[in-house]
Amino acid sequence: MSSVSSTGAAARAQRRAPVRGSFQQLLLVAFLLIAALLGGISLRAVFTFDGLMAQSRGFSARAMQLNAVVQNLADRSSTMERAGRQSLILNDAMLRKRFDEAAREGADLLAQLEPGDVPPELAARWRNQLASITGLFAGPPETALDRERAMAAEFRELEVVNGAVAQEVQRAIEGRNRILTARLDESRERLTRMVMGAIGLSVLLAVGFGLWLARPFMRLERAIVRLGENQLDEPIDIRGPADVRRVGQQLEWLRLRLTELDADKARFLRHVSHELKTPLAALREGVALLEDGVAGELTDNQREVARILQQNTVVLQGQIEALLRFNAAAFEARQLQRQKVDLLQLLEEQVDAQRLQWQAQALSVRIEGAPVSAQVDAGKLATVVGNLLSNAIRFSPRRGTIVLRLALQGSQVQIEVQDQGPGVAEADRARIFEPFYRGERQPSDAARGTGIGLSIVQEYIAAHGGTIALLPDSAGAHFRIELPHVP
Repeated sequence: MSSVSSTGAAARAQRRAPVRGSFQQLLLVAFLLIAALLGGISLRAVFTFDGLMAQSRGFSARAMQLNAVVQNLADRSSTMERAGRQSLILNDAMLRKRFDEAAREGADLLAQLEPGDVPPELAARWRNQLASITGLFAGPPETALDRERAMAAEFRELEVVNGAVAQEVQRAIEGRNRILTARLDESRERLTRMVMGAIGLSVLLAVGFGLWLARPFMRLERAIVRLGENQLDEPIDIRGPADVRRVGQQLEWLRLRLTELDADKARFLRHVSHELKTPLAALREGVALLEDGVAGELTDNQREVARILQQNTVVLQGQIEALLRFNAAAFEARQLQRQKVDLLQLLEEQVDAQRLQWQAQALSVRIEGAPVSAQVDAGKLATVVGNLLSNAIRFSPRRGTIVLRLALQGSQVQIEVQDQGPGVAEADRARIFEPFYRGERQPSDAARGTGIGLSIVQEYIAAHGGTIALLPDSAGAHFRIELPHVP
């Protein structure tokens, strides 16, 4: 697969993707929606408050006007009483004129209170009382004193009517205040409901937009994790805003490039191995023929040289085969076949599989822990445990003890393999998982390893999403595996 084809595939994916706004534009739209909602509620509150303030000012002005009218009505009644009674006693035309003017002004003031503030029957009662008072002006002079006393009684009755008018006006003012208070309470409750609803809706919008916009980034994160774990089989197709889609397309291009590089590496290793193995086989045959004396009898020095050549060809062939095995293991690490596995049983099976090896060294192998089940690739995890156990057997002293521990710690499954061997030198700890690296502490009576066992272990554990570490808390080698617990 070429880079041109990968670029073309990315371009086709871009053409298939629907046209949407960028993440910045969608985020701006979300903020504008929330701001518009809260702004609308704020404007509604301002307009409602202004309306209530206008009503309050109108009610206050009307209350002041009504109080002034009631006060003026009482003043006009007092003026009528003084002018009327003096006019009866003195028979003065000017005083009568003043009475008539005061009576007319009083009637006009009363008309300002009708019909909303003073009941019509009370207003009629006031006018009837005024008519009775006005009727007392007619009569002979000798009855003026009697009529004056009767007028005084009528004015006392008029004062009672004025008091009733004042009470009605005060009741009307209090009614308006109650109406305004009720409107204020109603408006406050309505605005409170609207504000709480707006806040709730804003929170829902924010959470909804947040989850909707965060979903593409979660897919990006998962895609990056898959690339980091070298899981290159699944195409990357990120739906979402335009700029997020562009990042997804770049990751897809990167995935295709990594796939190509992986394939190129595998092809290179196969070709190189094939090209090396053919002349290497010829070289081994030639050395074997020399050692057998086919080309003539060899001297002791020549036979030693042939023996050295034979040993080195065997080592070289082993290195080539180890390289091929490591490459195959790195590829197979991406092909997990997960199933529910009893991990304690898996450990027991690996211990039984290598029983002859550890019994030959008079070793004691102990398994600790309770049964734990997890979704793993049984074959690859068995290879991991088998490699660690094989290393522990290889480096353990005779009659030593090897301990395998299994535990469930929260959301992690822990598998530990600990031996009583010489451990790993401090200088080797940082490179212990590198391919083809062999530490300085090698057993003298064992065949030299290829240095790929722990590398394969790390590849398989990383493919499961776990980690493996060499713990520094013991004299021997103490490895701990941590895997996500997927029951």
